[in-house]
Amino acid sequence: MSFRPRQPNCGFTLIEMIMVIVITGILAGIVAVFITKPVQGYADSVRRAELTDAADVALRRMTRDVRLALPNSLRTVAGGFEFIMTKSGGRYREETDGSTCGNFIYSTDIDCAPGVETASENDFDVLGAMPAISGGDRIVVYNLGAGFAPADAYGGGNVATVSGAVAIAANPVPLAANPFPTSPPLPSPDARFQVVGSTDLVVRYTCAGGVLTRFAGCSLATPSVCPGSGAVLAGSAAAEPKASCTIDYSSAATGRSGLLLVTLTLTDTPSGESVSLFQQVRVDNAP
Repeated sequence: MSFRPRQPNCGFTLIEMIMVIVITGILAGIVAVFITKPVQGYADSVRRAELTDAADVALRRMTRDVRLALPNSLRTVAGGFEFIMTKSGGRYREETDGSTCGNFIYSTDIDCAPGVETASENDFDVLGAMPAISGGDRIVVYNLGAGFAPADAYGGGNVATVSGAVAIAANPVPLAANPFPTSPPLPSPDARFQVVGSTDLVVRYTCAGGVLTRFAGCSLATPSVCPGSGAVLAGSAAAEPKASCTIDYSSAATGRSGLLLVTLTLTDTPSGESVSLFQQVRVDNAP
């Protein structure tokens, strides 16, 4: 008869398993205490960076638009401000610049070619390089703003619409009608004009309901009317973050410049995080 040596039992007891679970739980708790704060701090910094980026992009877009504002056209409205946005400009032909013939915007045309002249032909010549002008654009001369009719583009006394539907490549620039000679004459001292794009016209920024919105194509009127719902630049009505603004505009004593002050605040309501960016924009009001 032979005997095999007794094999030792393999495995672990219930007490050993419980001890391992307890020790693992203690270690996990210790690790969590040291990791929670850095992870939360990282999430907070990412959220603040996203809020800052969104506010910065919105203010940069606003600043770029305002710098294209027609002189003396920026005005505050409920919850924001609006202005007439230009796309180009140039100099028009006038009698005092030494021209002996051509298409004059403010007086009887004296064409270089023989023809029938009228008191105000609906075209004018541009001096120098032709700026970007297309059919439907508006030509504005010497805008002085509210209280200086007819030199107020919102009233339309110094605004003419370019006729046609294509880009103007050469003189003369055709107009659907020429209001300049029929209105009390207020020509530009430097014979300059500005071109207002047909798609932009009046641009309005409003900050209401937690949203900063840009409207374009608003009417040249007082009050102006904006089509559509506009483009959201920052904030959200139904989600986060929420936008709020403080807007102030004042012109210098000389009236040749203005200063637009905008404070944009974006707030993430659940976390209570918010960022505020302040922007000053100089507005050129020299017509």
